[in-house]
Amino acid sequence: MEANPGDLNLPFLRDLRKMEINRLNIGIQSFDQKILDFLGRRHSPDQAISALESARRAGFQNVGLDLIYGIPGQDLESWRETLSQALVFSPEHLSCYQLTIEGNTPLGQRHRNGEFRIPEEALQFDYFMKTSEWLEEAGYLHYEVSNFAKSPAYASRHNQKYWNHTPYLGLGPAAHSFKGGERWWNHSFLDQYLADIAMAKLPVEKKEILTSEQLQLEALFLGLRTRRGISLHDFTREFHFDLIAEKEKILTRLQEGGFLSIQNGFLVPTRAGLAVADSLALI
Repeated sequence: MEANPGDLNLPFLRDLRKMEINRLNIGIQSFDQKILDFLGRRHSPDQAISALESARRAGFQNVGLDLIYGIPGQDLESWRETLSQALVFSPEHLSCYQLTIEGNTPLGQRHRNGEFRIPEEALQFDYFMKTSEWLEEAGYLHYEVSNFAKSPAYASRHNQKYWNHTPYLGLGPAAHSFKGGERWWNHSFLDQYLADIAMAKLPVEKKEILTSEQLQLEALFLGLRTRRGISLHDFTREFHFDLIAEKEKILTRLQEGGFLSIQNGFLVPTRAGLAVADSLALI
């Protein structure tokens, strides 16, 4: 269950538990009122804290938090305070995202108007590295670029399907599915979705067939976002492409630069490699 702090209260959370919902992910974003105001969030730090306390009182033993860093007006010290506040509640999962600006949003409009600037790449890199360092020191497993779990059992199973490039089925409006090199997605509008179902039709809006080259790039892009990395044997078998033989020079440079390593037959990004994972996929 995904929820915003302002929508949660103890009676509602207890009802969710009665419905056998056992995992709760809360969009906290920050415990700093100034940061929440900048982001245009409608909840307060007190509401965030109340939501977390109520979740535990309702019996949730698998709670995840979403947090954002790299926000104008934020610095490393205030970000560390946010993480420290989050750790007070000992969440089973943390997702720490770098701020991204979407063009067709109020925040995007403010950015185009020059009202603020995004922190430089070097500072963003520092945020990432320190976040990973601090949370691993606190006992969390940094298993994907933005995601941390208290133990492997709390790592996101559905996201791992996506990152490992394995088949998945999406149910409901706008849901995406993937299998055998084909991707499809359902109608976004509920009326159209229900109309197709009423006619015994799959409510699919569009499909695309991915080429071998596209699948190979996706496997690189997704696999190098995870600490598991890419199985060199599986990659060669699936794409008939030997990464070590074909990309020896660039892989050697990346290993010497501290971005990649080869461990037990896997091409594995280091902490610094995860920080630039999107670029690693371009090898």
